[in-house]
Amino acid sequence: MAFTSSIGPPFTLNLPHLHQPTRQKSFYFRCKANSNPSSKSLSPFKANNFLSTKPLLASKFNVGAQREYSAGGEDESRISDATNQEAFSWSSVILPFLFPALGGLLFGYDIGATSGATISLQSPELSGTTWFNLSAVQLGLVVSGSLYGALLGSILVYSIADFLGRKRELIIAAVLYALGALTTAYAPGLGVLLVGRLLYGLGIGLAMHGAPLYIAETCPSQIRGTLISLKELFIVLGILLGYFVGSFQINAVGGWRYMYGLSAPLALLMGIGMWSLSPSPRWLLLRAVQGKGSLQEYKEQAISALGKLRGRPPGDKLSERQIEDTLVSLKSSYTDEKSEGSFLEVFQGPNLKAFIIGGGLVLFQQITGQPSVLYYAGPILQSAGFSAAADATRVSVVIGVFKLVMTWIAVAKVDDLGRRPLLIGGVCGIALSLLLLSAYYKILGGFPLVAVAALLLYVGCYQISFGPISWLIVSEIFPLRTRGRGISLAVLTNFGSNAIVTFAFSPLKELLGAENIFLLFAAIAFSAVLFIVRTVPETKGLSLEEIESKILK
Repeated sequence: MAFTSSIGPPFTLNLPHLHQPTRQKSFYFRCKANSNPSSKSLSPFKANNFLSTKPLLASKFNVGAQREYSAGGEDESRISDATNQEAFSWSSVILPFLFPALGGLLFGYDIGATSGATISLQSPELSGTTWFNLSAVQLGLVVSGSLYGALLGSILVYSIADFLGRKRELIIAAVLYALGALTTAYAPGLGVLLVGRLLYGLGIGLAMHGAPLYIAETCPSQIRGTLISLKELFIVLGILLGYFVGSFQINAVGGWRYMYGLSAPLALLMGIGMWSLSPSPRWLLLRAVQGKGSLQEYKEQAISALGKLRGRPPGDKLSERQIEDTLVSLKSSYTDEKSEGSFLEVFQGPNLKAFIIGGGLVLFQQITGQPSVLYYAGPILQSAGFSAAADATRVSVVIGVFKLVMTWIAVAKVDDLGRRPLLIGGVCGIALSLLLLSAYYKILGGFPLVAVAALLLYVGCYQISFGPISWLIVSEIFPLRTRGRGISLAVLTNFGSNAIVTFAFSPLKELLGAENIFLLFAAIAFSAVLFIVRTVPETKGLSLEEIESKILK
């Protein structure tokens, strides 16, 4: 998933194995790997084996992009119980995903609502204010105010993420969302409006950090990719919701107030929902190992939290054994390294490797042209003779629906195909689309359908690759002890590079011309493919502890 609050173009949000045996479908997921690591056969759990805790290599999950590991007992003993013996009901998974994902929907809603709100706000007849005649700088501050807030939020959360915990961070994000929305909606003047935009942006920064953390740490590993990618889908849904609300309120006096204010009820729902959820069991264990309280007390809380998150009865042995395995893994990590990590620990050893992978992905996500490419969406569709191009809102909705469809494809396939195939194939498609756009502006101006096809190719490929997959990997790749700080740096990298690309686009267009800008973006996209092939590992089917022990060490 990628973030942007630029709305100059109609739609500027970039949101975001080889072989796998057929899964046995049932209401509960239960699997058991063959004791021979080289074997590809699977056998379903039998009732008397369900609570077995023998460490087994998860041959159900193909991790082709990783190096092959020894079949010896030492490697098997490091595999956590969680991946191989997870059992859960979908009914217990929905709410721990839904309420954090509302943070993404509220972020997307702001993008969509701002697109219509800026039109309403500047209209002498419809703004309902005496200060509607905004300068370019003032309008830019209204549009990008939430981006500055998100940048500030991602900086602040770096040092306090592990103290707050994932649950409290998302509750605070919901409060900031609500305060920002209401302050903006009832703003008597431009200054108060900008304060509201900044508050809302702080909520974005905390939500985009806390949501992938909470979902990744609480969901079963076999559907982690699906759920985190679904959060990207919620961002697209939020954008579409913002556009639809804008289209209904665009002719109302003071319509911009309604567009911004309607996000407050959603923020309230998010806050109440997060309050009702259990804290992340992994965060509770992290606090225990860090010596922030009684180990036994934190351990009991983690067992209870995991049981509730999986819909299991109180006191079940499976949750207890999974927590024991995770605790052993975390203690080992703290034994191998300094017991209390330094402020810059994220730039050292395995943490640096994780930051290069995650930070590199979100950086390439922005500098391959998003949010700039869709600046040309309106002109391209207009040149092709599409009447809908005359209406920016309709064009935005059309592109948004296409994004929604392509994101759904990624959601459906990410846990089957894996992360790397979607990334490599999608980014290759992005590079091809950028070459076609460059050729259109240089030599193929008489064939506007080429530009339309290239635009849709870019949108589609982005939504099955950089859009959802980058943030999926970011949420998985960091070790638990630095996950909070690592993801906050990734969020900061995303918003920072987004701001640079957004603000540098206009002078670059004047200097190079559209054809050369797209050529530059294409070259960067090909570099991104090389980076993914050489650096980004496959994490499909691995528990977070397995990713840390196998890939980062």
